[in-house]
Amino acid sequence: MTNATSAAIAAPSIPRTSHRWLALTVLALAQFLVVLDASIVNIALPSLGAGLGLDETLLTWVITAYVLPFGGLLMLGGRLADRYGHRNIFLAGVFGFIAASLAAGLSLNGAMLLAARAVQGASAAMLAPAALALLMQLFPADDGRAKALGIWGAVAGMGSAAGVLLGGVLTASYGWSAIFFINVPVGLLVLAVIPGLVSRDAVTTKAKLDLPGAVTVTGGVVALVAALSMVLELGFLSPVTLGLAAAGIMLLALFVVIELNTRDPLVAFSIFANRAVTLGNVVMLMIGGVTVGLFFVLSLHMQNVLGYDAMTAGISQLPLALALIVTAGMLPPVIAKAGSARTLAASLVVLAVGLAWLALAPIGANFVLHLLGPSIIIGVGLGGAFIAGTELAVQGVTETDSGLASGLVNTSQQVGGALGLALLFTLAMSQTGNLATAGATNVAALAGGYSAAYFGAAALSLLAALVAAIGSRA
Repeated sequence: MTNATSAAIAAPSIPRTSHRWLALTVLALAQFLVVLDASIVNIALPSLGAGLGLDETLLTWVITAYVLPFGGLLMLGGRLADRYGHRNIFLAGVFGFIAASLAAGLSLNGAMLLAARAVQGASAAMLAPAALALLMQLFPADDGRAKALGIWGAVAGMGSAAGVLLGGVLTASYGWSAIFFINVPVGLLVLAVIPGLVSRDAVTTKAKLDLPGAVTVTGGVVALVAALSMVLELGFLSPVTLGLAAAGIMLLALFVVIELNTRDPLVAFSIFANRAVTLGNVVMLMIGGVTVGLFFVLSLHMQNVLGYDAMTAGISQLPLALALIVTAGMLPPVIAKAGSARTLAASLVVLAVGLAWLALAPIGANFVLHLLGPSIIIGVGLGGAFIAGTELAVQGVTETDSGLASGLVNTSQQVGGALGLALLFTLAMSQTGNLATAGATNVAALAGGYSAAYFGAAALSLLAALVAAIGSRA
């Protein structure tokens, strides 16, 4: 952070509560909303697409319309929390998320749904960094933070488990709208309880919000994702594809220029002098790409190739989610002994093994013989990667920059998710098209495309493991 900004921002007061573990549970419940929404929507995608007339390419934007504003605005959300108080921004984010979820469930067409999803993402961009910053303040580095982060990850894993199960049950029983309505009672509970558990953290600052920075970074990522999405339809060398890619690069370059010449930047690049923060965010970018792409493809694979209905697909993903939960709960002692970076690298190798195994599943795969093993391994790898990656990305961060650091790690994950989904889906559809042209049946062509996406995700996981391993030795 620049000296001027450092002087302008007073260190936030630590929220006072005599029930900090209960407060942690409720904060994690809000994070549960964010994770639940991602997993529950994946399960419902085929039903949602049929109901609103969306093809598979447009279905990717049901996910992308959420993660892009989420990732692009997270840094602004972190700065809003630093400036106006973490509890205030947290509550505002929860309220917006509830309202947008209600609108999504009432959507009459694809445009209305995508708009509601974008508001959900923007609200999550306020909620997530504020919640993690409150956790960091409630649990100082040497006072239970590792255990608190383990609980945080376990509850997030519960969101994944609940999402895949509820997504199947609700879609099969009440239709796709119910997957959005479920967020409303959970969010209302959080709104009702938090003010009584966590005191307001007063933050005094005269720093201006960097809106030009927020607009350019979000616009740059949107343009790059759109460019990747156009590759299948128009090709790499299409003027539209190249124009969008050029626009994205130019906007991101402009973002860097703005940040370097703004007194109160959205991202103070000095935070990257902390090697752990830099390494953690680079790796979390790739983890996000693997995760979002994986769950999107896995849900379509189970329903379009294996013939599962929504409920069966949801139940079939439970072992993966449960393995993630168990791993997240057991990991803190491992991190304490081996270190965040080494634990992260090992977890990513495990994840890559599971993904490669999943890619080898035959068209008529038996769940127990071909899917259960890789699902458990993937869950273990993801659980370890998320907890170790998050802890690495916030190591050595001061209280003053807690909102920024929290926003950065979530930004890396969500922006990586949008880019990874576009890349892996493009890979899958390209392979599907090649197989269909060669005479493969529709199911065989889809299966081959999904397999290519899994192999691509495994390669990305290995690359992330290599970066983590090299970074830990540097």
